[in-house]
Amino acid sequence: MQPTVPAGSHLAQARLRLSLEGSYELAIGGPEFGSGATTVHRQIAAEVLHTQPAAVRVRQADTDLVDHDTGVFASTATTVAAHAVRRAAHALREKILAAAGERTGTAAVACRLTAHAVLVPGNRHLPLAELAAGACSSGRELIACGEANGSSGPAAFNAQYVRIAVDPRTGETRILDSAHAADAGTVLNTAQSRGQIEGGIAQGIGTTLLEDLPLGADAHPVVTTLRDYPIPQLADVPRSRIAFVDRPDVHGPAAIKPLAEFTISPVAPALANALRDATGIRFTTLPLRPDTIWAALADRG
Repeated sequence: MQPTVPAGSHLAQARLRLSLEGSYELAIGGPEFGSGATTVHRQIAAEVLHTQPAAVRVRQADTDLVDHDTGVFASTATTVAAHAVRRAAHALREKILAAAGERTGTAAVACRLTAHAVLVPGNRHLPLAELAAGACSSGRELIACGEANGSSGPAAFNAQYVRIAVDPRTGETRILDSAHAADAGTVLNTAQSRGQIEGGIAQGIGTTLLEDLPLGADAHPVVTTLRDYPIPQLADVPRSRIAFVDRPDVHGPAAIKPLAEFTISPVAPALANALRDATGIRFTTLPLRPDTIWAALADRG
């Protein structure tokens, strides 16, 4: 279990604009560095605006696009910034419906937003591109902003199971079975979430069984090239059964919880517990390389 509250108060802002082409432009200050936040932000905006994620173009990693953004550390791109995106999308939807009602002389509550147009009473369709052009010509672009404060956040829970075999003659450890369960609240993108877990398991295996950075007598690293730094290969990473716990949290849009590096944390203790079960020896330092395991078995006789 790991808490996900950022250090101090976290602020994220988002701005959504209906473009002249009838699509949407989403501006956020935080960057995308592989967490899949861009896809999630598109999904959230598209859901509220009744369109497809491909219709939402994201501009990011530039705080000049919005008033302020603290950053995307501590999984805040999902648990905080996504909340700002949702609020901006709701605000823009209301503005679009109000503009359509004003243009057609109908009540905004009687209008309905679709992927490419606003459906107004009488089964009439007002194209979004036409609505955006009219708003722009009158000097009132259809833009809305959203803001979210991350002063509190959900706790993430992850569990890892492994079954291993240890060769007492060499100290080699082989992973025979692997399973991972994640309490991730509402999973917005299953493929991305599975990818994060699979990547976390691979990193955890590397940390536990292979990776080491010893220092020499002069306190400089002995390993100086990636060629000499072992990391997991495909053959070292087992296929893992992955399960998501259906237990939404009250924090964040759609009860989202983070995954990120939390998926790495339970891998080392799971492997260490399995190693103790197999050998009867409790290892307390990493990595658990074959030479370390062999030496411990040899010492025990």
